[in-house]
Amino acid sequence: MAASAGAQLERRSSERRAQSMAREEERGGQQAADEELNKDGAAAAAAAPKSQSAGPSEMDQMKEKFAKLLLGEDMSGSGKGVPSALALSNAVTNLAASVFGEQRKLEPMAPDRKGRWKREVGWLLSVADHIVEFVAKKQVMDNGTEMEVMGTQQRRDLQANIPALRKLDTMLLDYLDNFKERNEFWYVKRDSCSESENEDSRSDEKWWIPIVKVPPAGLSKPSRGWLLHQKELVNQVLKAAMAINANCLMEMNIPDTYIDTLPKNGRASLGDALYRIITDVEFDPDDFLSTVDLTSEHKILDLKDRIEASVIIWNRKVHNKDGKSSWGSAVSQEKREQFEERAQTLLLIIKHRFPGIPQSALDIAKIQENRDVGFALLESYSRVLESLAFNVMSRIEDVIQADNLAREKAKREAPPPPPPGGAAAGGRDAQEAGEESGSTLLDFMGWTGDSEERNEDSSPPPPPPPEMPAQDDGRLMKLPNIMTNLKQTYMDKLDFLSGNKSPSGRH
Repeated sequence: MAASAGAQLERRSSERRAQSMAREEERGGQQAADEELNKDGAAAAAAAPKSQSAGPSEMDQMKEKFAKLLLGEDMSGSGKGVPSALALSNAVTNLAASVFGEQRKLEPMAPDRKGRWKREVGWLLSVADHIVEFVAKKQVMDNGTEMEVMGTQQRRDLQANIPALRKLDTMLLDYLDNFKERNEFWYVKRDSCSESENEDSRSDEKWWIPIVKVPPAGLSKPSRGWLLHQKELVNQVLKAAMAINANCLMEMNIPDTYIDTLPKNGRASLGDALYRIITDVEFDPDDFLSTVDLTSEHKILDLKDRIEASVIIWNRKVHNKDGKSSWGSAVSQEKREQFEERAQTLLLIIKHRFPGIPQSALDIAKIQENRDVGFALLESYSRVLESLAFNVMSRIEDVIQADNLAREKAKREAPPPPPPGGAAAGGRDAQEAGEESGSTLLDFMGWTGDSEERNEDSSPPPPPPPEMPAQDDGRLMKLPNIMTNLKQTYMDKLDFLSGNKSPSGRH
């Protein structure tokens, strides 16, 4: 009995010791867990300011951008926002203004701005992937028979133009990257230049653009040639973007709000003087543009608005869209078609001669009243690329102008060349030798004559008639530089203007 009671007491004591050891281990584990949680909380608190300073994540930015598009830029959610097409167009325009607005020099874009442009413009263009149209497709059944079913694919205009615009975008950014290691010209602030240097630069037009500087003797020949080549490449991108933008605007419908503001006829839109010129039998676009004042951007835009209004008026009268009969009109349908063609030619010349002018009233009305999201994407994306290409060309022209001024200044300050001493000395020696020998120039040339007869007939002989220059085979050559009164037709001049012509008007 005593042995069994002792064994029980020993088992109980061992169980108590085991329980007490388990409780101690639990307390130690809880303390370690609490310490670990405290460390994690401190680390999270330390990392929180860093994440806040780094800004929102890409997911948050994308959510915010598409929320604005869905709300139509009306953050109150009351349904008073703009249509989806206009909201998407404004989003592309605002993105380009915030990214490219700081591009004031011929230098590569900053990596953060370039990454933001590629990322966010990709988000906005992703909408075009879901704009589809129905097309007929062939489907093979399990038994081998073919069936024609209707399937969906991306709309054809977007399928053709969106990749082209992306390619133009990449080319423009690559052209800017090419100026990374060009150190023959540099930029200085306008405040650090003297008054004479500011007068030479175009400070009255782009006062916020820094002044470009070149070496005193100008750029080297290879550098100038490379710069002209880059200008030609950017010009090709500019013309391609302009073509896509013009085609997209032409496909948009003319809003009724714009038609209601048109005058009753083309004469009222153009004015009597310009109407007489454009309706004359002998019409020349250059004569027309020479009669108007194109010295400012506002006047150019006003002329473009008036010509576009007259084009729409004549087009509506030709197709009787204004609801009025043409029997009582003094102008025939053929004449109106001819006037419309001439006005279209003038618009094309103005667009190629002044590519940097703002949008006309017709273009603004089309963009604001447009409801096609695909057209909104194409128009806005091509417009911002056109603006970027024009700005790059303007910066290249600034460098070329600074190079021309430096070359002219170097020519003016260069010392005059010394007189040809060898030839003058040789002539004096020959003259002295002739005087010593008593011979004259007539004797040297072999001409003889009686001096008495020359004295009696003192009147100078009549000048011989001018002879036509002859070629080696005896035939007469055609005289160069003969001016004629022949005039080119305005279509020929239009073909000439569609070539490589640098823009002269800037804003």
